[in-house]
Amino acid sequence: MFFDNYKSHQKSQVRESLLWEYDMNQFDWENMQILVVQRVIERGRMDDFYAILNRYGPTGVREAIKQIPYLNPKDLSFVCSVFKIKKETLKCYTKQQSTIQHWNS
Repeated sequence: MFFDNYKSHQKSQVRESLLWEYDMNQFDWENMQILVVQRVIERGRMDDFYAILNRYGPTGVREAIKQIPYLNPKDLSFVCSVFKIKKETLKCYTKQQSTIQHWNS
């Protein structure tokens, strides 16, 4: 995996600016896992990726990625490649495919 050395970055934190609209004093990192992972994918830096991998683990990040409702094509390709996920297992991909099929029928 591209981020194999994430454990050597234990002090990395997700930048609060990625979650600007939330009160970080009351933020529930577990219940908001999908949103956090999505924001890091869309706008994050290396340290943000290290932070989510340390917080949720590689399996937790992969499972969150599968539940993200929308990713642009570039981000979708990135996560599939880096996290070794088949695009057909992603909610955002299957949702997009069903929309395309609906338009074509």
